[in-house]
Amino acid sequence: MDWYFIFPTVSTTFIVISAILVAIGWGLIIKGKREAHKKVMIWAAIAAIIFFIIYSSRTIFVGNTTWGGPDDLKMYYQVFLIFHIVLATVAAVFGITTLTLGFKEKYAKHRKWGRTTAVIWFFTAITGVAVYTLLYLLYPGGHTEPVWRVILGL
Repeated sequence: MDWYFIFPTVSTTFIVISAILVAIGWGLIIKGKREAHKKVMIWAAIAAIIFFIIYSSRTIFVGNTTWGGPDDLKMYYQVFLIFHIVLATVAAVFGITTLTLGFKEKYAKHRKWGRTTAVIWFFTAITGVAVYTLLYLLYPGGHTEPVWRVILGL
C-alpha cells in the first residue's frame, strides 16, 4: 500500500469503527446497560473525530481524489458523492446534538434523537465505504484536486 491509499484507508477504517461502536452502544442501551452504553458511544464519537481530523487534514493539505472511473459513470458518482456529503454533515450535526442531550441528561430527547442519528450514521458509514471503494479499489487513478473541484466534478 502506498501513500495514495494510507490516509483514505485509515480514515475510512475509523468511520467504520465508529458505526460498529454505535451499533454496539445501541444494543447495550436496549439491554439497559446505561454506563456501558455511555462509554461505547464516547468511543464511537472519538473514532468519528479521528476520522474527521484525518479526512480534513488530507483535504486541506493534499486535496481530494477525483473520479478515476469511466466518464459515463462520473455524473452518477458526483450525485452519490454529494448525497454522501450532505448525509455526513447531517449525521455530524445530529451526532453532536445527541451527545449533548445525553451529557445534559435529557434522556427522553436523547433517546428520540439517538434512534434517528444512529440510522443516519449507519447510512453515512455505508456510503462512505462505497465512495472509498469506488475511488481507491474499483476505479483508482484519480488525481488529488481542491475539494470544491472534486465535489462539483470540474
